[in-house]
Amino acid sequence: MARQARKLVLAGIDPIEHRRAERQQQRQAMTFAEAAEAFIRSHRLGWKSPKHAAQWEATLATYAFPVFGRLPVGQVDTSHVMRALEPIWATKPETASRLRGRIEAVLDWAAARGHRAGDNPARWRGHLANLLPARAKVRKVQHFAALPYQQLPSFIAELRAQEGIGARALAFAILTAARTGEVIGAKWAEIDLASGIWTISGDRMKAGREHRVPLSGAALAILRALPRESHWVFPGGRRGRPLSSMALLQVLRRMGFGNITAHGFRSTFRDWAAERTSFAREVAEAALAHSISDKVEAAYRRGDLFEKRRKLMDGWAGYATAPPRAGDVVPIRK
Repeated sequence: MARQARKLVLAGIDPIEHRRAERQQQRQAMTFAEAAEAFIRSHRLGWKSPKHAAQWEATLATYAFPVFGRLPVGQVDTSHVMRALEPIWATKPETASRLRGRIEAVLDWAAARGHRAGDNPARWRGHLANLLPARAKVRKVQHFAALPYQQLPSFIAELRAQEGIGARALAFAILTAARTGEVIGAKWAEIDLASGIWTISGDRMKAGREHRVPLSGAALAILRALPRESHWVFPGGRRGRPLSSMALLQVLRRMGFGNITAHGFRSTFRDWAAERTSFAREVAEAALAHSISDKVEAAYRRGDLFEKRRKLMDGWAGYATAPPRAGDVVPIRK
């Protein structure tokens, strides 16, 4: 530092004034936090839900801002990114991976806006891939805990004995193979009881496109037994609010099945469809509202296989609600 100051003096520059000017420039420069806020603001309209923007804000505010949020975005380097990622890379690999991608996106935006120059220190290929282990090697993918399909009739029989709106919502979720968020966010306006169709708008679907669900007789029976005091199909305890997503998990815990999840019943359905029916794979995938990974196939498939899915869901409901046979009884509480 002394050598640098002497060089400035030899060049006719006052070191103190030079340092003040640099600090003033840093104060005027856009910080990483400001760049992140601007990025989110400019992309918010393109994201499918407010929840997505909230997740971006929460992730960056929790892990990135404390490390380099106040730093000028042009000065963020690899050491700063590593300090944010390393503490959670092994313990929270999914969160860490998303954090890295979000930091990279913000820095790319800042570079495009002229607020920084040079390579992106958060890029993975050819850079952080050499410094951090791949996420797949840190922790194996953990699937949602699911009930074996052989045990489902016994489970449904026990679930029917449970009281409360949460138990009805869980049963409806199982019979429709729908996601928890889709079920608790269901509105009566989406449901046509006469034709037995539940139409979920694209903004409520993970894939972002409208999804029609054929309702079996068992699913319709649940709906017809519910009161119509709210526009929500499954209203929560707070007036004007839907049921909490925790309500389904609480039902499972109350029944002694705290080791499985509501989402896991989609896997139960998928296993049953594959092992106990002759329906084509694409019919079961369409029933789960999964996106088609093959772009060519997706481009040519215009229909939603609705009539085939109706037969599939009728078969699923028949299997799930059938009285357990003596030879099929298993100790479900183990």
